[in-house]
Amino acid sequence: MKKIPVLIFILTALLFSQEQTVTMYITTPLLPASDNIYISGNQPAFGNWNPGAVKLKRINDSLSSGTFIFPRGTELEFKFTKGSWNSEALNDDKLVPGNHQHKVMRDTTLNFTINHWKSDEPGLYTPSADFKGQVTGEVVIHPQMTGANILPRDVIVWLPPGYSENSAKRYPVLYMHDGQNLFDPKTASFGVDWQIDETADSLIRNGIISELIIVGIYCTADRMTEYTNSFKGHYYMKFVVEKLKPFIDANYRTLPGREHTATGGSSAGGLISFMLLWEHNNVFSKAACISPAFKIRMLDYVLPVLNFTGKKELRLYIDNGGKGLEAELQPGIDEMLAALESKELVNGRNLLYYVDPAAEHNESAWAKRTWRFLKFFYAN
Repeated sequence: MKKIPVLIFILTALLFSQEQTVTMYITTPLLPASDNIYISGNQPAFGNWNPGAVKLKRINDSLSSGTFIFPRGTELEFKFTKGSWNSEALNDDKLVPGNHQHKVMRDTTLNFTINHWKSDEPGLYTPSADFKGQVTGEVVIHPQMTGANILPRDVIVWLPPGYSENSAKRYPVLYMHDGQNLFDPKTASFGVDWQIDETADSLIRNGIISELIIVGIYCTADRMTEYTNSFKGHYYMKFVVEKLKPFIDANYRTLPGREHTATGGSSAGGLISFMLLWEHNNVFSKAACISPAFKIRMLDYVLPVLNFTGKKELRLYIDNGGKGLEAELQPGIDEMLAALESKELVNGRNLLYYVDPAAEHNESAWAKRTWRFLKFFYAN
């Protein structure tokens, strides 16, 4: 009788280790013959959210397909593009849909029909579109800023209440990644923004935090290499430190010292935020790492922290959710927290860690947590 639980465990493990085939057919009656469809999602087979990495097979003028193999039990999240987030598939109302979701339990065929794309609606969806609609406060766009060995990208600058009136006042600066997702759902990759403009404006007007400037740095098709410990990742940091920050300090009334300079981002953006703080601690004193990809799959930035023998003066915010990809990120976050503790970072003092077990890995969840790091960094 004692062998029965062991047998059940073995059978369950075998059941969920089986690989299943997921076949997708995408009908696109209005797609030009010169265009291709790409899938982007939360699995390496989907390009880890790189919108131009995984091209589907074009069967004929109106049908494309892709076949993928996953272990049973894998939870999929994905979207379709024509190669970039600026050409993402829209729903029949010409709005950005949520992620397609599917839990792999058996061999499955999925069918989709796409009639509209972002790139067909340039007045609504171009990255440098007019930012009047749903942005709270004053913003300035600096289009297509360039850096060595990285792709050009737009940069958006949010100015705090009273910036124009208080011409003698200078402000701390928060540099955030995935800048297209911060202020306006029209430019957000998934149609939902962080609403950090509304959050910061409200906290400032209620006297909870001091005024600050927020710089949003748009991502590019090379996001996953630019935001990780790679060749392009180090060139991206070089761009932020040596070109963008001097530009912002020269053109806006900033407090340029490291004690007034912070960075922040989510997922891989949370990783590059930590890297900027850790490797350029003479420039940055604070980082907000939201749902950070510290150690997952091929990524590992815990080891450089463990191997560091000196001492760093910094203020660090880390948080995470508990569902989907958030749960996959948690072991790496736990390892990083242990590594930081060994380097004399203390939760509640120079480190603040928060977890929301019910939160998913998306902008809507991050929007609900932005106030936490803003208050931790800038509380009056």
